[in-house]
Amino acid sequence: MFVDEVKVFVKAGCGGNGVCSFRREKFVPRGGPDGGDGGNGGNVIMVASRRLTTLLDLRYQQQYEAGNGGNGGGSRSHGKTAPDVVIPVPLGTIIKDGQTAEILADLTAEGQRHVVARGGRGGRGNSHFATSTVQVPTRADPGTPGEERWLHLELKLLADVGLVGFPNVGKSTLIAAISAARPKIANYPFTTLVPNLGVVAVDDEQSFVIADIPGLIEGAHEGKGLGTQFLRHIERTTFLLHLVDISEWADDPVESFETLRRELTAYDPSLKTRPFAIVGTKLDLKGKGTRLDELKAFCKKRRFKFFAVSSATRESLDQLVQYIGRRVATLRAECETVS
Repeated sequence: MFVDEVKVFVKAGCGGNGVCSFRREKFVPRGGPDGGDGGNGGNVIMVASRRLTTLLDLRYQQQYEAGNGGNGGGSRSHGKTAPDVVIPVPLGTIIKDGQTAEILADLTAEGQRHVVARGGRGGRGNSHFATSTVQVPTRADPGTPGEERWLHLELKLLADVGLVGFPNVGKSTLIAAISAARPKIANYPFTTLVPNLGVVAVDDEQSFVIADIPGLIEGAHEGKGLGTQFLRHIERTTFLLHLVDISEWADDPVESFETLRRELTAYDPSLKTRPFAIVGTKLDLKGKGTRLDELKAFCKKRRFKFFAVSSATRESLDQLVQYIGRRVATLRAECETVS
């Protein structure tokens, strides 16, 4: 099950109390204060991990609590510090405050960590309060409480390439043909209900991550169909592939493409300038090639990069993968130069 939004409650541990204590040893009638400090409470930390692709685990366990610090002891004994609670989350997880919706962190790199609830500090023992005028202090500080809050976690997939297109255009079939991903594929019209990620190998040294973005229909930016539920995953992709059905029974391919572009830019105007290419799918079912010719002529006139492929027969897939690999490498280099 793919889960990209969840709410969780986190509570850090309280700090241990400081202790009021005095030395009690034989032949030491006036032993001084020796109360130890309390230990710190445990933190709750979220860490990004490539091994996860969904927030599913957090849906089933929505409460995380760290332990309290130990109390101090005599002979200046320090209370035990409680261990931290570490919660792994997928790369691309945005952490928001559950009440204010303030963005606390955006975890986009492997191993990136953020303390979402900080543990309380241990209280000081009475040994800290001895002075020349107060030689028998009876004061000891209590530990401070740990932070607690509700969090709203939102996942935006990190992928180099985003596949966008209307239902039954062949996105799942394409991602299955060029990567190891195995999305649901059927010989009847249906729409994929979850995003799929696949790693595509260009050669022995280069690969890229491709994501199938489901649920896009006309009016999606207004909430129709699956609405904007999965459109957020397009935001992080660096390159878009617009898939258009060119089979003989398909709708007007040019109108389909232009409708697709309107939906994307209505959702996020920045997508209008995102690099893209157009892919005509189901080439093996082109019939007389009328739809193919219409779309090819349109792309030539607008100077859009165009490919016609068949995922079933693998026709032109190698050329498409090589082209995407070159574009992704160029875009990565540009990002590194800017950063």
